[in-house]
Amino acid sequence: MAHIPDGVLSLPVLAAGTLAGVGGLALGIRRLTDRDIPRTALLAAVFFIASSQAFSLGPTSVHLLLGGLTGLVLGWKAFPAIFVGLLLQTLLFGFGGLTTLGVDLVNMALPGVLLAAVVRPFIRVDRPARSAAFTGGAAALAVVITAVLVGVEIALSEPAFAPALGVMAAAYLPLAGIEAAVTAFVTLYLLKVKPEMIVAPAVLGTAI
Repeated sequence: MAHIPDGVLSLPVLAAGTLAGVGGLALGIRRLTDRDIPRTALLAAVFFIASSQAFSLGPTSVHLLLGGLTGLVLGWKAFPAIFVGLLLQTLLFGFGGLTTLGVDLVNMALPGVLLAAVVRPFIRVDRPARSAAFTGGAAALAVVITAVLVGVEIALSEPAFAPALGVMAAAYLPLAGIEAAVTAFVTLYLLKVKPEMIVAPAVLGTAI
């Protein structure tokens, strides 16, 4: 699972992850306007519900991350949305931990935010299939990067866990496919009804 519990990570890993998480959260909050709050709250609720449902897969379990989709719709504002979801999951269900909150936030938010920024200039209203392929691929890659980050953090903290990390990473491959399909479908829908949510302003202007 991408939720890392308390007591697993070493102090240097926790410190680095917390600093990065606070930085991303601060950047997201600075970009948050009154107009963005309803959309951000909606994505926070979707993330909270989707990532609360864990599914057993071999010796481990996985859950939807939706980092690619959240990053696509919200950009850096995905950090406060995912932070709220993670905090509620920790307090209500005991998922993850309070000390690892910053690390979990970076693992789930940062890959999607960065990859969404890369593919957003290629999203076009007049090329929906290509746009969906780009966003779906970014969502899948975001899952893979999250799995790699979790594995590296655990391996750096406790090398004895390293042999089992390959099995955990492999369990996220089906999840990457699912998230790619979900994100591609949402991309096609938004391009029809509200393209400004995912299309870069400069690109949107040339398509109108």
